[in-house]
Amino acid sequence: MTATTDGSAGAVGPRAAAASTTNDTTAPEALDASAARATARAVEHLLARQDPAGWWKGDLETNVTMDAEDLLLRQFLGILDAGTTRAAALHIRREQREDGAWATFYGGPGELSATVEAYVALRLAGDPPEAPHMARASAWVRARGGIACARVFTRIWLALFGWWRWEDLPELPPELLFLPKWFPLNIYDFGCWARQTIVPLTVVSAKRPVRPAPFPLDELHTDPARPNPHRPLAPATGWDGIFQRLDKALHVYHRFAPRGVRGTAMNVAARWIVERQENDGCWGGIQPPAVYSVIALHLLGYDLEHPVMRAGLESLDRFAVWREDGSRMIEACQSPVWDTCLATIALADAGLSPDHPALVKAVDWMLDEEITRTGDWSVRRPGLPPGGWAFEFHNDNYPDIDDTAEVLLALRRVRHPDPARVEAAVARGVRWTLGMQSKNGAWGAFDADNTSVFPNKLPFCDFGEVIDPPSADVTAHVVEMLAYEGRTQDPRARRGIEWLLAEQESNGAWFGRWGVNHVYGTGSVVPALAAAGLPGSHPAIRRAVGWLGSVQNDDGGWGEDLRSYKEEEWVGRGPSTASQTAWALIALLAAGDRDSEPVRRGVAWLTAAQREDGSWDEPHFTGTGFPWDFSINYHLYRQVFPLTALGRYVYGEPAPRKEG
Repeated sequence: MTATTDGSAGAVGPRAAAASTTNDTTAPEALDASAARATARAVEHLLARQDPAGWWKGDLETNVTMDAEDLLLRQFLGILDAGTTRAAALHIRREQREDGAWATFYGGPGELSATVEAYVALRLAGDPPEAPHMARASAWVRARGGIACARVFTRIWLALFGWWRWEDLPELPPELLFLPKWFPLNIYDFGCWARQTIVPLTVVSAKRPVRPAPFPLDELHTDPARPNPHRPLAPATGWDGIFQRLDKALHVYHRFAPRGVRGTAMNVAARWIVERQENDGCWGGIQPPAVYSVIALHLLGYDLEHPVMRAGLESLDRFAVWREDGSRMIEACQSPVWDTCLATIALADAGLSPDHPALVKAVDWMLDEEITRTGDWSVRRPGLPPGGWAFEFHNDNYPDIDDTAEVLLALRRVRHPDPARVEAAVARGVRWTLGMQSKNGAWGAFDADNTSVFPNKLPFCDFGEVIDPPSADVTAHVVEMLAYEGRTQDPRARRGIEWLLAEQESNGAWFGRWGVNHVYGTGSVVPALAAAGLPGSHPAIRRAVGWLGSVQNDDGGWGEDLRSYKEEEWVGRGPSTASQTAWALIALLAAGDRDSEPVRRGVAWLTAAQREDGSWDEPHFTGTGFPWDFSINYHLYRQVFPLTALGRYVYGEPAPRKEG
């Protein structure tokens, strides 16, 4: 399905038309045989993709702002080379839409900030503004208000080169780090991804550096003489107006900040940043905090040969994926722990022997990745012993609850030669996960009770979600893990179940925070409730089953467009994808509907859509970083989730451990 210039998913609208893989309902015996063959092919394909060290990792595709900001960082530091620029430009040009804009997900509408950043990156690569593709882009930007309407992060990048005035950006003083942990808007009120980004940006905001601009950007303003038209403040009676006035006060403070206080604050920020650099040189295993940390430390006098800086830049190089055509795509993050635990579950549920060497090697690697030191999560849980897993190769400061739950589920599926080692790791992981439960009975991704309403109100925070409240999908994975540990009667598990039941939406679905969207949320919650002992006849499960049946596509698959985060008519609607079809099937199978018409049609779609090599294709983005604002195409999702669904269809549901 190709995007049109208005961002719609082709001419069919929200309800996807039947794909080329349309299937009539297949006879049960033939379908079972077809599913078994597809499962076997998928097992072989996934086994062949395992790294010799035991892990799996698919590409993590986001959008071209990652590539543009990588070039801007190198330009700012004076290390931009022709080869890197040429390779990045190849990728950026390939992602441009016909109308001149860039989207933030496959088939999505053009997005202003992404288009501005991509355009500037291509100017750095030498593309002239009068070139047809550049003229279309600049016209598209001007028609939507120009640079003045772009997000704060985009305008910060432009301010680094004098293309935007620092005075016209929200103020973010480094003295923020002096706020005690109990005070509103202290740095631990922000989600870990925002916290890691905001701390270095306080230094950048205080320093306000400007490098010589290599070219003007007048063509991206609606009126170059007035690049930032005046906008009236919101009424002072509302939070927006209050925080806008607070920002004005902070701008005044910037002019008169005591030099000693500001210098001390920046030193505290530098120490905070350096202490959180990972062993591989990155920060938090994600690209945005890394680039801003490098800039902040550089502004504080760290030269490029300093070990901290050298390691940081080397870590950023490892985010580059080089294509056969010579193009270069930057990953925002890398997902080996997540991919490995999901691949282990998929292979085990697809009939691979629990002591298969590939599974044992995967467990060995996951056990080595366990994090047994405290991190920022201990601010809210100071007495809790560590014992979790992160998403990335190196991110010891920020293990997450979602990965930990899925790793524990994976460990339980493998017969390891050292069971005592596995048991000890599982015990630590369960204890840590239970300790990270929020007050309302649910779980967030990285922190407990990270629910302050204030961070999202700041004028600076217009780039997506900046807090980490509990979500249905993470809570479901924890409940499922506790069920497989035989702990469904634990009061903390019961509170999680009660929270999930209360969160079900009126249509029968659950919202998906970390995957797109209601199909992901529902595909996570139903298996958890079933594992926890709710029968398939339970009203909540029947409502979910009914909703999944109501949004199944005519071709037998399921899909949900990212626009469902903003527009009601897209909920549960979109072109069929392998991962989303698998999520729906996993829920229906857990509900006991194996022989139902929706399951047979979904399995038929998956088997017909499979490639000869046992893989599936999936250009659509089905992962979520920030709902709507930052979308992800996990390239391994298209392999692990269909295999899990087919494996459970062929071999049956995995059984939780008995209580006690």
